[in-house]
Amino acid sequence: MESNGYRLLLPEGTLDYFIISDVKESNTEIVIYLEEKNEVPEEHSKMKVESKGFYDPVVVQDFPVRGKKLFLNIRRRRWIVKEEGRYVSRNWKLIAEGSRMTQEFASFLKELY
Repeated sequence: MESNGYRLLLPEGTLDYFIISDVKESNTEIVIYLEEKNEVPEEHSKMKVESKGFYDPVVVQDFPVRGKKLFLNIRRRRWIVKEEGRYVSRNWKLIAEGSRMTQEFASFLKELY
């Protein structure tokens, strides 16, 4: 799948943490599917963690492009701390402070957390 051009439609810094897994385009809309990279969050890097898939996807409507609605279908990853049996995810509050993401996108991700 050629998704290289679609990266230009994403908020700045998005591809630091997500990959484009799919894109579906119709006459009226574009849906960009994003999956969080399988990179253990820094705050959990010293623990033994294992990726356990994703939370349910969240769909966000972004600004229209050339008369088409633009949607971001976002799948956030979760990890399990093996010693404790508890699930953890990336702390988007920490990311937003030092990120290159737009404040709008970082605020949205913080709301999910």
